[in-house]
Amino acid sequence: MKQYESRQFTIGAIFLVVGLIFLIRLFYVQVIDSHYKLDATNNVLRTVVKYPARGLIYDRHGELLVYNEAAYDLMVVPKAIKEDFDTTEFCSLLGMSRKEFDQRFNKAKNYSQYKASIFEKEISAKSYAIIQEQLFNYPGFFVQTRTLRSYPKKTAAHMVGYVGEASPKVIKKDNYYKSGDHIGISGIEKHYEKVLRGKRGQEVQMVDVFNRPKGKFQDGAFDTTAVSGSNLKLTIDADLQAYGEKLMQNKKGSIVAIDPSTGEILALISMPTYDPNLLVGRQRSKNYGKLSQDTLKPLFNRALMAKYPPGSTFKSINALIGLQEGVLTPNTRYSCNRGYRFGGRKMGCHPHPSPVNLEYSIQTSCNAYYCNVFRSVIDHYPTAEEGYNVWRTYVTNFGLGKKTGIDLPNELSGFVPEPAYYDRYYLKGKWHSTTILSLAIGQGELGFTPMQMANMVAAIANRGYYITPHIAKEINGQLITDFDSTIVRNKTGVEAKYFNEVVEAMYKVVEQGTGTSAKIDSLQVCGKTGTVENPHGDDHSTFIAFAPKDNPKIAISVYVENGYWGSRWAAPIAGLLIEEYLRDTITRPLIEQRMLEGNLIGTPPKVVIDEGE
Repeated sequence: MKQYESRQFTIGAIFLVVGLIFLIRLFYVQVIDSHYKLDATNNVLRTVVKYPARGLIYDRHGELLVYNEAAYDLMVVPKAIKEDFDTTEFCSLLGMSRKEFDQRFNKAKNYSQYKASIFEKEISAKSYAIIQEQLFNYPGFFVQTRTLRSYPKKTAAHMVGYVGEASPKVIKKDNYYKSGDHIGISGIEKHYEKVLRGKRGQEVQMVDVFNRPKGKFQDGAFDTTAVSGSNLKLTIDADLQAYGEKLMQNKKGSIVAIDPSTGEILALISMPTYDPNLLVGRQRSKNYGKLSQDTLKPLFNRALMAKYPPGSTFKSINALIGLQEGVLTPNTRYSCNRGYRFGGRKMGCHPHPSPVNLEYSIQTSCNAYYCNVFRSVIDHYPTAEEGYNVWRTYVTNFGLGKKTGIDLPNELSGFVPEPAYYDRYYLKGKWHSTTILSLAIGQGELGFTPMQMANMVAAIANRGYYITPHIAKEINGQLITDFDSTIVRNKTGVEAKYFNEVVEAMYKVVEQGTGTSAKIDSLQVCGKTGTVENPHGDDHSTFIAFAPKDNPKIAISVYVENGYWGSRWAAPIAGLLIEEYLRDTITRPLIEQRMLEGNLIGTPPKVVIDEGE
């Protein structure tokens, strides 16, 4: 019996403990925790999301590039809609069809009968003023505020990027984002999303039977404050950017300008371009579809994604490699008789005095000279593969054929073939310096982006190194130290002493060679022209330059598709931009007029863009 009494006591104790646990939990749920109370009173409470204002974006001089404008999302709680709801009048107020209304309302019901969801997003302040006056007639609908981006200068679309609604894929990957949230889709908006986005807040409101706000629930105990995003100051010069876009209007191509001493991007231009305001608000999807179908590809960022052969601009690099490898001196002379002959073949060249030394070879852009230089580098080693690997290492050390590391998304790496590439085509050990001789003059398989070419020019201007290029300068007034020019120096492997000869030759190119269309009185500009072979039409015009020759302040790369010679379009455009940046004035109005009026794309296709409200 004592044994049974002991068991009864134990069982009773267990029931007592379990009962106490239930009582304590019930007390917590009913008295302490308001969460369930909120759920129970969902039909009289409304949670309004407080969207933060995204950070503002400024240029290097403090000019506003991107700001925010008020916009409104029309929300709906399906269960709160009255049976006598006047659908026709409501559709007229919003300017939508009955079919559109039914689709959106059914979507809201499928989401939840009791929870609010977006019925019409991103209504402008102008439209909201009209809707607001009548909204009290439609219980179940209310408005929550958000902001939309606005671009006052209408420039730098590819660089700044745009903002759109977070996709289901993004929401699934990052639990910060909720349905209806905005996120940077491209450009600076995407790369610095976490800096710019801020922190979302909420306000829990009490509403009456007509869905009208009657104050905060429990004096705002469940409210959280939205925190605005951080402001960004960029390295871009807004005036230089706008001027470059004007010079490139009615042309296809790209311009990238860098301050070589810091790696700061001064201008990043891809043409054709578009007004970034077209990808804002309710018309974004329609406009994006139209822009993406435009045959001129205005959404394509040529500065970071187009790969071109460097053409004759690359001869400066081959000269530097030859000097560093000891197979070339400033006084080395090679003959040129309208080209270079090898194995029964010939690589042509334009007429000029012969033989030529290093300086004159760059000044006149002699193909034959660089065929000799290239072969001397490759054949300096026991096998072509060994020599090519040495040559290729120098090329990539100049930031070519690989991503530069710029703080923008979607940068492509370019292309400098590895030996295995040639092994596949010619078999291992069966190819030689003459097999790949087109690389000597910047043709063949080479493919570099305008961004990489500008970076290469910065390395020449600095006499042997470049700073990782970047486009953001400050966050909320605090300098970004990731790109400190005293620390982040990418060395090319070519000693500084070898640059003087090449720099002097590039100066002669502009003063009395193929690049005189970039010449600026009393300003020492160093440059190199290039004509890039194009199998799909007229050759491309390209030009690289930096100025002044000593203590350079700007390095620039210009590509003009189908512009033919480098001296015809790319060189004068580069010269005008350099003068605009360093002097803030233009002393060659006739050249400027020719560049502004030049049209290399004919009559562009007519694309009707909806500018929205």
